[in-house]
Amino acid sequence: MKQLGFFFDARRCNGCKTCVVACKDAHNLLVGRNFRHVLEVTDGKWSKDPKSGAWKQNVYAYYLSIACNHCSDPACVKACPTGAHHKRTEDGLVVINTDKCIGCGNCAKACPYGAPELDEKAHKMTKCDACLNRLEQGLQPICVEACPQRALEFGDIEELRKKHGNVDTIYPLPQPAATHPNLVIHAPLKHP
Repeated sequence: MKQLGFFFDARRCNGCKTCVVACKDAHNLLVGRNFRHVLEVTDGKWSKDPKSGAWKQNVYAYYLSIACNHCSDPACVKACPTGAHHKRTEDGLVVINTDKCIGCGNCAKACPYGAPELDEKAHKMTKCDACLNRLEQGLQPICVEACPQRALEFGDIEELRKKHGNVDTIYPLPQPAATHPNLVIHAPLKHP
């Protein structure tokens, strides 16, 4: 079975949120609803060496652009009482059948990445579907196409892993063992 997924290069991302804005615009999302999020991660401290008096630091900062990771073992699918959340056999994308969705929010509670969000007007759960309408036209997801730094890629996850490695988590993302996300990350030079 083919499995599609995302690659994210934290070394390239400058936190501009163009991916978020492009997605929001393409999907006509109201204020407060985003299918993609950019997290800012900062930590570390400065300390003075008591012997030399020199200041040293272990400060780091980086951004993470995160959406649905179309997991191999999606918690949202397991939590959905109606079967509205399902994993497509042809490409591994995790999608929501809005005709079956009752808007209960179990999927949002179960997802460790916070991908599903309630459309309050329709009272249905929604999330990134990798711009399925664009994929069917041979186009890339809008977030990938819009990124000015080319920090995002999308495609067959095995090809992305061959090209970029197997790292699929970085602080503060959850450990991948629970859901097996289809995500590859190039970590920044400094990180925990």
